[in-house]
Amino acid sequence: MEKPGYHKREILVDRVEDARDSQKEAKEQFKSALERFSALVNFRGGDLEDTYKKLNSEFERCEWKARAVHDRIASVKEVSEALFDEWTAELKEYTNPNLRRASERKLQETRRSYDQMIAAMKRAEVKMEPVLAAFRDQVLFLKHNLNARAIASLHSEMLSIEGEVASLIEEMESSIAEADQFIKSMAGE
Repeated sequence: MEKPGYHKREILVDRVEDARDSQKEAKEQFKSALERFSALVNFRGGDLEDTYKKLNSEFERCEWKARAVHDRIASVKEVSEALFDEWTAELKEYTNPNLRRASERKLQETRRSYDQMIAAMKRAEVKMEPVLAAFRDQVLFLKHNLNARAIASLHSEMLSIEGEVASLIEEMESSIAEADQFIKSMAGE
């Protein structure tokens, strides 16, 4: 995993940045899909087939962004485990007990900060699937019922989805802030 001149700590920071950026992109995509869905619910004429296709494209992009977030989080976990294992093993190499204790404290602080950040990322990730499921159901319903009456019946569902997306976005923003804080702590700021 490590390359000459590029240490696990740097790889971890890069992957956390990538995960944070994926969450930002996913957050924006979910907002966009919600806007498209909202426009569909308020549909007042035009080509229903075209409107459905646009909503389906938004949904597919949401799925892709959600997978990217999942993959990025897995990548962060992979490198973090290697980093923490290496750090723990290297503690035995110290001959100076004061330096070993200082390094152990820094390891514990870093681990706590990491655990907090990864928990925030996982909370946001878990909230994506119920939102995706709700969007998936609506897109499928529209696919099978491309008529104005069917669209009108989605209005109450729209309110529920809006709440789920708002909660998801809030969770993602919290996770993004945790990632930013972790990155700063790893940079020694």
